[in-house]
Amino acid sequence: MNLNKNVGPLDKTLRIVAGLVLIVLALTGTIGAWGWIGVVPIATGLLGWCPAYTLLGIRTCPGGGAPK
Repeated sequence: MNLNKNVGPLDKTLRIVAGLVLIVLALTGTIGAWGWIGVVPIATGLLGWCPAYTLLGIRTCPGGGAPK
């Protein structure tokens, strides 16, 4: 499995914030258990790699996405 970074800094931030919002909404009962799907954008944001981006050939990170 190739885990070259393909998620840029702004994308990471937006994913983490969106994921946290979904989890908070789930915890408060606003949107129910579906809010726990917020774990996925948090994980992809923290890892800097999105499997869907790999499949679609999308890269939002600068510098070609080579791992550091």
